[in-house]
Amino acid sequence: MRRTRLRQLGYACGMSNDSRRPTSDEPLTPCTGICRMDATGLCLGCRRTLAEIARWGTMSNDDRRHWIAEVQPSRPPARS
Repeated sequence: MRRTRLRQLGYACGMSNDSRRPTSDEPLTPCTGICRMDATGLCLGCRRTLAEIARWGTMSNDDRRHWIAEVQPSRPPARS
């Protein structure tokens, strides 16, 4: 799906036009700006599912850090 379609469905990739830098306790978003889902249901850029993308904005910083450190590295790489 294209990013615009994801946004129409109510999903936010985590990218923002907000130019402020995250504070030291705010983890960066895993979003790479390549917001398309592959056949396995994972985003080609960040390797999150639609449910994870939708939930990202409400996750605690600890949960975000855990996802970035533990979950994302365990995901299979995107296939071209």
